[in-house]
Amino acid sequence: MPVFAMLSTIGPDGAATLRDNPRRLLEVNRELEEMGVKVLHQWALLGQWDFLNIIEAPDEATMAKVATVLSARGTLKTQTLVAIPVEEFLSRLQTG
Repeated sequence: MPVFAMLSTIGPDGAATLRDNPRRLLEVNRELEEMGVKVLHQWALLGQWDFLNIIEAPDEATMAKVATVLSARGTLKTQTLVAIPVEEFLSRLQTG
């Protein structure tokens, strides 16, 4: 199943929600699973982005839907990248 790296940064309202209810982050993960994807790994970051989420999704369209639904809430911005396992990438390079 395809894997994606989703970088996200939360706005002031999202930060206030997270400060008041830290468990909200886990609730969002469960909401994502209801949309057909699974959060495999999740890190809080320092810098331009607040979180890095490694997400497994059935396809790009499903991942695009998830990114759109999250952004539509107005509490965060995302950037989603396709993540290709290095072994698969190297294999494709070797097959010409």
